[in-house]
Amino acid sequence: MFRFAHPEYLHALYALPVIIILFFLLFNKQKKNLKTFANASMHNVLLPMHSKVKSWIKLILVTVSLLLLIVAAANPQVGTKLEEVKQTGIDVFILLDVSLSMSAEDIKPNRLEKAKYQISNLINKLRGDRIGLIIFSGDAYVQIPLTTDYSAASLFLSAVDFKSVPQPGTAIATAINLAAKSFDYKAGTQKVIIVITDGEDHEGNITEAINDAVAKDLKIFTIGLGSQDGVPLPVYNSQGQAIGFKKDRDGNTVLTKLNDSILKEIASKGNGKYYRGNNYEDYLDQIFKELSSFEKTEFGTKKVTDYEDRFYYFLVPAIFLLILDFFISETKSKLFSRLNRKLGLE
Repeated sequence: MFRFAHPEYLHALYALPVIIILFFLLFNKQKKNLKTFANASMHNVLLPMHSKVKSWIKLILVTVSLLLLIVAAANPQVGTKLEEVKQTGIDVFILLDVSLSMSAEDIKPNRLEKAKYQISNLINKLRGDRIGLIIFSGDAYVQIPLTTDYSAASLFLSAVDFKSVPQPGTAIATAINLAAKSFDYKAGTQKVIIVITDGEDHEGNITEAINDAVAKDLKIFTIGLGSQDGVPLPVYNSQGQAIGFKKDRDGNTVLTKLNDSILKEIASKGNGKYYRGNNYEDYLDQIFKELSSFEKTEFGTKKVTDYEDRFYYFLVPAIFLLILDFFISETKSKLFSRLNRKLGLE
């Protein structure tokens, strides 16, 4: 397994194209100034020992050296030991609704972004528990399988949007069934499903999905997002600017509202609890407190436990190239004079 110990240093790579562009600009300015000062026929007389080829070679050496030094500073590491580590915790699958109705802004900034923010906070609070994410609309997909790699979970969560599931609808039953199939039952851990949705236009046999989950000793918590009175769905242009609200075929504004009755039913039958989301309360934090009271079960997971530094593979050649650049002057030599003539630089 490969990783960088300090990946933030890799941002310095953006400076390399700037350095190259500045060199080009400086080279062109010097060339123009020289043409202004004297005719082309006088250039060799005024600068008889200057080698343009060496100037380019020195630029390449410095640029490659900087690239290697930046990579070395980020400290590439290779995992050398993979072993099973015993951990204790519970397994949690979060089912996140990404249907278009989740774009309503009765929960700020909108229902989906609020849910993602709260899920991110929950991930940061987990210690040893395995978490997974299933996204659903008209169909359901596993976005994050059960994992204790919370950094990876946060990364995949940030990529979720309304285009993540192309099928329209709200297939809650399909998502619950997929979660029930995706748990690791060999581990013997306490298993929890958290459904985050507005519950609107649900599809599939909810009762059958709940009964199957309960039969597998799963607990289902639900979080309802949205207004029961109904709010319009905003429409944005390609620049992200609001240009109006979604309308039906008759030109009427489409309203979306929370269907909390189905969510209460799911939580009640699923031996969990229903929470009504709002702009102020951290509803996932309340569920986390519930999860903390559950019995923790020991399970094994494969983890890389030892990494070896590999920065010297980049540091040594970088130092060599810088030393080489130091000993290369910008004066002509016989070899580079021939290169200058062949390249038409003299």
